[in-house]
Amino acid sequence: RQPERKEKADRSVPRCAWWNGAMVKLSPLTHHANAHADSVWSVAWAAEGAGGGDLLLTGSVDENVKSWRATGDGLEMVHSYQGHTLGVVALAVSTTGLVASSALDSMIRVWDCTTHETKVVIECPPAENWELVFQPGDNPEHIAVAGGTSGGVKLYSIVDGGTLLSTMSLPSAAADRPKNGRFVQSVAYSPDGRRVACGAMDGTVAVFDAGTGGLLHTLEGHAMPVRSLCFGVDGKTLFTACDDGHIHMYDVEHKSLMEALPGHKSWVLGVAAAPSGAALVSCSSDSTVKLWDLGQRTCVQTMTDQADAVWGVCFRPDGARVASVSDDKSVNLYDFV
Repeated sequence: RQPERKEKADRSVPRCAWWNGAMVKLSPLTHHANAHADSVWSVAWAAEGAGGGDLLLTGSVDENVKSWRATGDGLEMVHSYQGHTLGVVALAVSTTGLVASSALDSMIRVWDCTTHETKVVIECPPAENWELVFQPGDNPEHIAVAGGTSGGVKLYSIVDGGTLLSTMSLPSAAADRPKNGRFVQSVAYSPDGRRVACGAMDGTVAVFDAGTGGLLHTLEGHAMPVRSLCFGVDGKTLFTACDDGHIHMYDVEHKSLMEALPGHKSWVLGVAAAPSGAALVSCSSDSTVKLWDLGQRTCVQTMTDQADAVWGVCFRPDGARVASVSDDKSVNLYDFV
């Protein structure tokens, strides 16, 4: 059942203040089969100037993180970073060219994507490191980590040996909710660094004040695991990907559900907003990548190039390309226009 839209009766609310009405489209560029020896679960793109620019990173169940450079219409492997002893579940890249990887071995590893030098290794309690993201800005000092069984978001220093700085905790679950429901799987920073959002297994979406660590509010609408989320370019809109097959679009300032976007036939595993603000991409265990026009708030394209669950999707920082990774071991590239 589609969740109730809190703004359903008020269609005068601007659909996207930053949208300029241009058409959006994905054009297949390359399908790189067998990019890893096992399922590929995570993907991130380095910013221009970080690692030479246009450097794509992928993390796999095979325990490796590989960096790739686009060559014409293909991909060439630059380096394979090793160190994890179990599968890599999440990746993040800073504007300064640092990479952070989170793996099932309970380790977070931070290294330079140009020199491949390891900067920090953080050992987390079991099942307390999932998605992660660098503090926004030109000089990030910490990473925010979805804390799994800890029931919150943990901030770890990357300049002081991986010290745990603080924890942003979800409110206690109601008595009728599952005890493991506050398992936090996803985390995102707003572009201006003012807010941190996280998603939990019971569908809870929480928004925190990044400065104080205090809970601002929770957002209603999901009742199943929220596996991925991201802020829009305006920093006021939050997109969530859930096992209920929906993507939700929230106004985080007014605590309202702006839109519920149906379309995927199974779990929505990843979501990423275009830097231009015009579009959103999502990926799913239904083996598809979908492109959403945010002006129309509708799916305008469905890509079926991968043969198994698509675990991760991301835009290149300049917004010109999209990458997706899959259980079928492949990496796909698309031009975005």
